[in-house]
Amino acid sequence: MEAGRWTIEGNWLERNEMPIAVKGASIIAWNQDNWFTMVTKLVFPGHHYPEISCQYRGRLDGGERQYNYILHHSLLERVEGEGWIAPNSIIQRYWVLGDRQRRSGFETFHRLNKTTYHLSSGILKGHYLTSTMEATMERQP
Repeated sequence: MEAGRWTIEGNWLERNEMPIAVKGASIIAWNQDNWFTMVTKLVFPGHHYPEISCQYRGRLDGGERQYNYILHHSLLERVEGEGWIAPNSIIQRYWVLGDRQRRSGFETFHRLNKTTYHLSSGILKGHYLTSTMEATMERQP
């Protein structure tokens, strides 16, 4: 994904609940050594669900299609993950460090065009999904 400011709009789903509207923003930055940061904030307008903030940091070696990253997630705390870059998607998998509940998750960013992605994500506890999100991410000019 290109550096810049991205807006997020979609739905958050939890087990046995109706979908909740979610909005947010991400700021993505790259430096000369191929390190990236992504800071994301999600809010749930008109709903009591707490806002979610995420801070990613990782490195993509030149020509590589796989990378590792660390993440601080406001609900999950310390997280590590890996990502794969496919021709039209970025797929990320992560796991919570030192977590007795065995929480983990995934994110798939499917490119619709140069400035728009479809985001699908989920958080698992053990083998069961506890929440998912589907959203559109659009890069701001």
